[in-house]
Amino acid sequence: MQNTSKQYDDIIDICRTLFINKMTDYGSAWRILRLPSLTDQIFIKAQRIRQLQENTTRKVDEGEQSEFIGIINYSIMALIQLEKGIVDTPDLNTEQATKLYDKHINITKSLMEDKNHDYGEAWRDMRVSSLTDLILQKLLRVKQIEDNKGKTIVSEGLDANYQDMINYAVFALIHMNEK
Repeated sequence: MQNTSKQYDDIIDICRTLFINKMTDYGSAWRILRLPSLTDQIFIKAQRIRQLQENTTRKVDEGEQSEFIGIINYSIMALIQLEKGIVDTPDLNTEQATKLYDKHINITKSLMEDKNHDYGEAWRDMRVSSLTDLILQKLLRVKQIEDNKGKTIVSEGLDANYQDMINYAVFALIHMNEK
């Protein structure tokens, strides 16, 4: 578990650096995105990963890793949107957005550690393709919850699904780095 925590942090450092660099380039323009738009962005990335895993030919020179990083960062943006609400104009500077990023990744990592303890690191025996499928399943659940105006009867809410997608994407990147 100690190794998992360090590997997790190493992946998040890469994602966080990219998030900060994009904040520097673009500001917080993403703050205008409604949750379904963020969900669709994550869905596109997950679908592309699945296509890359199934197809032998690639026409764009970007692999699965960059798409998993995108899933992590877009999911964190969605968690921030859930907390702060959607705005009409960008309202966060890089420092404010980074603090929110750190807050949500810390909550998500804590969830991972609790589940990892209870499940005995079962994800280590999973394939990257299975983690991709789980992300796609979570996305379909999120879309259904969004279609239901955020209401659930017995299921986890949107935040738990975004957190699970982050953790599955981190696990996939750890697997890919170990090969």
